[in-house]
Amino acid sequence: MKRAVILTNAYSTLPTGLNQAERLKSEFERLGVSAEIRRNGFFASLDKDGTVINNFCGYDFCVYLDKDKYTSAILEKSGLRLFNSHAAVRVCDDKAETHLALAGQGIPMPPTVAGLLCYDAGASVRSNDIDFIARTLGYPVIVKESYGSLGKGVYKADDRHELEVLCEKLKLVPHLFQKFISTSAGKDLRVIVIGGKAVAAMQRKSDTDFRSNLELGGTAKSAEIDERLRDICELTAKTLNLDYCGIDVLYGENGEYLVCEVNSNAFFGGIERVTGVNIARLYAEYICTKIYG
Repeated sequence: MKRAVILTNAYSTLPTGLNQAERLKSEFERLGVSAEIRRNGFFASLDKDGTVINNFCGYDFCVYLDKDKYTSAILEKSGLRLFNSHAAVRVCDDKAETHLALAGQGIPMPPTVAGLLCYDAGASVRSNDIDFIARTLGYPVIVKESYGSLGKGVYKADDRHELEVLCEKLKLVPHLFQKFISTSAGKDLRVIVIGGKAVAAMQRKSDTDFRSNLELGGTAKSAEIDERLRDICELTAKTLNLDYCGIDVLYGENGEYLVCEVNSNAFFGGIERVTGVNIARLYAEYICTKIYG
């Protein structure tokens, strides 16, 4: 019997995440694969032989819809094939690591500066560090926590005071700074790439927020994938060794595309609705071809 496990976060109750798992389960079963949805709540560990403890075996592969890098490492070390791989999930979960991995690969991105790491709550943010960020990126400047989804942990500082407040707030948290792309304020593109091929795109837009996330009230419509957008997104997925991803692309000046973020387990309910593309089916078919030939 062909068996798969779809692993979700231990605590998440987001309807979009639950829908993701159910849609994939349905498509796998259509292809003759028995798929079980499980929560990542079994405290995975390895015995001395490298076998996963807690009866997590007998599956041909795992669709990993979580960002827990410890469980993904354990499952992969035990020999289970993950979609996406542990390394790919780990790099995409950290926005600074994503930028570093893509830098120098011919992929256009907004100018980005990694935040300084602080381990002392009593330490003060230095004035010359604020000056450097302002001089390098200008105002407004985007400040992002390195870990976060659905637009959470993303801020905009319009002046020095707001930047100082954010730097103080985030000094003990991994973070980064990005140039604000005014030509893309409140709008961007989300492109889904499966098996190295860009398969669908939507334009997201918000009239009330500089962030365009649907979860924050943004709207969406289907978008065309021109040759330049296709090349950039497929190169991005290839560079990060992703089987599946959602790539957020900003509109730069003169029609330039800028890769902003990459999500290794991007929700696809919204883009399925506005484009009519069956993302779950394409992803399930891709995985089955990789595993069963």
